[in-house]
Amino acid sequence: MAHRRKLRVHLRKNRSARTRGGDLTRRVIADPEAAADLAAAERLSGKGELSRKRTVVVADVQATAGAGQRDGLGVEPAADGSMRGQVLHVQGLESVVRHPDGSTVRCTTRRLLRTLSTEQRHPVAAGDWVRFLGSGRDGAIQAIEPRRNSLCRSSRGRRHVIVANVDQALIVGSAACPNLKPGLIDRLVVAAEASGIRPIICLNKADLVPPATLVPLAGVYARMGYAVVLSSVATGLGIDRLRHELRGRVTAVVGQSGVGKSSILNALAPELALPVGAVSRDNDKGRHTTTTARLIPHACGGTFVDTPGVRQFQLWEIVPAEVPAAFRDLRPLANRCRFPDCTHTHEADCAVKHAVADGLLDTRRWESCCHLAASASGDGRETETDD
Repeated sequence: MAHRRKLRVHLRKNRSARTRGGDLTRRVIADPEAAADLAAAERLSGKGELSRKRTVVVADVQATAGAGQRDGLGVEPAADGSMRGQVLHVQGLESVVRHPDGSTVRCTTRRLLRTLSTEQRHPVAAGDWVRFLGSGRDGAIQAIEPRRNSLCRSSRGRRHVIVANVDQALIVGSAACPNLKPGLIDRLVVAAEASGIRPIICLNKADLVPPATLVPLAGVYARMGYAVVLSSVATGLGIDRLRHELRGRVTAVVGQSGVGKSSILNALAPELALPVGAVSRDNDKGRHTTTTARLIPHACGGTFVDTPGVRQFQLWEIVPAEVPAAFRDLRPLANRCRFPDCTHTHEADCAVKHAVADGLLDTRRWESCCHLAASASGDGRETETDD
């Protein structure tokens, strides 16, 4: 039997409506005799409708995760009748959840989960494992299991979880149309490594530029031990290599708008027939053909997660002092600086700056680290044209 425990949770301030109208004073002035019928005082009870806290009873995660999962999908319902499923994609207030028998259920999220005071922009994300109640094609999400990992960014001061519970992230950049943004690739790599997700770097549309122009950037990442793939959907370059890297794993495909993420997935699995769009001729940018993260099983034995394109990516809760440790090539050099809190910008006897001057460290990577540290400290801003 699953163990249960009580938790005290906070609710959002705007969870309940006002107890009385805001025009009370005007009503009394307009009709003084009606004031006798109004309450002279109000009392806010700790257990009342406007309480900002609530005590909830939750089941032990390990106990419920092991119960009723003979095939790993939770075929047997729990004691409360709920089933275990995975969120395929989130569309507004509804989520499409994969039922243990392979069918899909369109679920809403229970009010308590939607009104909890959390740092997240939305309580449910694609890839989440949830417990839901429902019959037929409709249901309601009752609980969300803890995430193994998540790829997230900061959005207006809140945490935006792009996808959860993935094995690796295919970070796609385009050689041209739109132009390559190495700084955006750096941020995505840092976000993936911080969450324990294996990054794979794909430089798409390699047929539009001379291959020699991509070798320096690809070499920088390859020397650090990252898998780097040059691809082209038009010529078929790198498609077999990508199929090998993505086989049997849950892979989130992320990158700038218009780099060809959906086109690559169509080349890997033609049966998907994902919609694609051309790059805008006015500003040479993508048009956001993909609007929400979506889990897509494929014939290679794994799962793709097609995500919307991003034009800026600000890391969530990153501390400036931790930025150099997130760069593989800067990490061993930073330990040899004279000062333990060296920012690698103006200090004397900085091993990182010496390595840049001697040609041992790529200058662009050092500039990207400094820019990211300044953004984390509030001295810089993530803009759409960061590169």
